[in-house]
Formats: sequence, C-alpha cells, structure tokens
Amino acid sequence: MNWLVVDEIIKNALVEDSAYGDITTSAIVLPKSQCTVDLIAKEEGVMAGLLVFQRVFEILGEVDIQLCVNDGELVKAGQIIGFLKGKTQHILTGERIALNLLQRMSGIATMTHKAVDLLKGTSAKVLDTRKTTPNLRILEKYAVVIGGGTNHRFHLSDGILIKDNHIDAAGGIKEAILKVRSKVSFVRKIEVEVETLDQVKEALDAKADIIMLDNMSLQSMKEAVALINKRSITEASGNITLDNIRDIAETGVDFISLGMLTHSVNALDISMKNLSLE
Repeated sequence: MNWLVVDEIIKNALVEDSAYGDITTSAIVLPKSQCTVDLIAKEEGVMAGLLVFQRVFEILGEVDIQLCVNDGELVKAGQIIGFLKGKTQHILTGERIALNLLQRMSGIATMTHKAVDLLKGTSAKVLDTRKTTPNLRILEKYAVVIGGGTNHRFHLSDGILIKDNHIDAAGGIKEAILKVRSKVSFVRKIEVEVETLDQVKEALDAKADIIMLDNMSLQSMKEAVALINKRSITEASGNITLDNIRDIAETGVDFISLGMLTHSVNALDISMKNLSLE
C-alpha cells in the first residue's frame, strides 16, 4: 500500500471525528493517564488492515501496539488479536476510527475468502470492482487481495472498459473499440461489456482483449465461452452471489467480478475491551 495515501485517509477520518477535540474523553481522562486495552475478534473471519489500525495510533502518538496475528490469518470468535498500551486519551480518541477501518477491511477479506473457497477446483479467479467506498478504495482493494481475490482496475486511468453506455455513445461495439484504439496507447488492453451472443460475436470481430459477460443466464454464458474459445479473456459479471458463483465458474469463464465484495459487505465484529488504568 502507498502509506502516503493511507496516512491522508486516516488523518482526514480523525479530523472528521474529532475536529474540535474529544470532549467526552477530555472531561473524564487526565492527560497523563496510561492504560492497556485488548483488541478482540467477536466473530470468525479473515483479518485485514492490522497495520492500518496500528497506524491510527502511531499518528496520534504515545500508544504501543502488540499484534498477535497477521493480515490474512483466520481468527475465531473471542480470540485476542492484539494489545494496546499507552496514553488513555489517544487510545479512546482513536478507537472508533481504527476499528472502523479494521472491521471494514476484515469484512471484505472474509467475504472474498468465502468466494475464493467456493471456486476451488475451477480455473476461475475472483475479481473486485470500482464499487468501493469513496476515498477508501486503496484499503478495500488491499483487503480483497488479502482474502485471496484479484484486483480489477483501480481507477478510470488504470484500464479500458467499454460499458453499455459507452457503446451507445459510440454507435456500437466496433465503433467504440476503433475510437479507443485510435486514441489510447497500444499497451492498453481493451475490455468490452456484452449482454448477448450477437454482441459477443461483434466484440470478437473487433478483437477485444477481454469480454465481460454481463447478466447472462448460465446457458448463454456457456455458449459465449464456447464461442470465444480462448480468443479473448472472459469475465462474468452481474447479479453474482455466493449461491451461484460456483455454477458460473463451471461455465469456463476466466474471471468473476463481484461488486458485493466492497459495496455491501458486512463489517467483521471486532472490539477493544477490558481497559485497565495503569
């Protein structure tokens, strides 16, 4: 991860949460107060974002953290993840921001791990999307990788993806690809979103590098994969869940993109408990 970017995310979050100070903590806790706190997993899941959690308190200062697990490890409900020791005011002020980021990232890693596990024995790989929380994309895509998934493009400058509205604006798939090829470097692969077998044929004729099969039935997807026959990379997308991902993988697609990994995942339940003053 680019820690210059991550630090800005953390600092902005701290400013949002305590722009004029933490008036509750300041009223109750003396500036010189020191304490210890346990970091505990309250449900099973895959950890992601532990160094981001730690960085929150490094920025606030005067807090030491001992981590007992690493990113990518599966933890059980009730398991101690780490220990915090240091300035009580900083621990209490940073608690919510640190937990928010850790819980969000661990929830994404956990869901990704479940999806990847369902694909064992197939050649398909799990992809994320750009359906991420504004300003948290670098963290959320990192969490996908920790869970065993693969990153799709990070931003609009990172790759070419011609979607339905681009096709309508250009007047067709062939026209869209020709326009892109005339204006974008040859090193860029071109991906095209299609919804029908006729569009698959048009994308193949235009020599698309990657063909995204969007919202297709299983039967249509199987026919599309057979028609493409490895001439382009294939990606399945649209209304994919843990319930149907295995069936989709068995159509023979190369990649399966899941917006749900980042746009609607549940945070993993993690808390800071057992505060003890020193």
